Amino acid sequence: MTKRHETAILAGGCFWCMIQPFDQWDGVHSVTSGYTGGHVVNPTYEAVKSGETGHTEAVQIEFDPSIISYEKILDIYWNISDPTDAGGQFIDRGSSYRPGIFYLTEEQKLKAEASKEALEQSGAYDKPIVTEITPADVFYEAEEYHQDFYKKDPEHYKAYRAESGRDKAKTA
Repeated sequence: MTKRHETAILAGGCFWCMIQPFDQWDGVHSVTSGYTGGHVVNPTYEAVKSGETGHTEAVQIEFDPSIISYEKILDIYWNISDPTDAGGQFIDRGSSYRPGIFYLTEEQKLKAEASKEALEQSGAYDKPIVTEITPADVFYEAEEYHQDFYKKDPEHYKAYRAESGRDKAKTA
């Protein structure tokens, strides 16, 4: 059987904390840390972190839609990000940590908008859902030391994640 591939690009704060939740699902082929949504070509971590590139930390997820749907990818996303905080995510503040869904096709756009509307209608949050849904731009892969960080340095990852407040946040 031939593996099918679809790509999703999502931003939900520090990309370190965005890899593992997707990486554990059947049908997810890869999750890559990177940067998107800005105006600087080939940005570095330090440049993005400064907030001056316009980029946000994001993950690019390659998946088989016959095993895990785009809608399921979105469900996971909503549960690991704070869709009510445009100023960053959890302990990470600034535009380089803003949440966003970057669609690659019109079908992804429609599914993302429907998913966001369903979340708004659910009443799960007492503040407005501010996660932007925008066309995907160039995705720049982050430096190698950021890739699969939770596997490379599990103790640092666990400590950072615990300190971030991500696991204590209200999720839908």
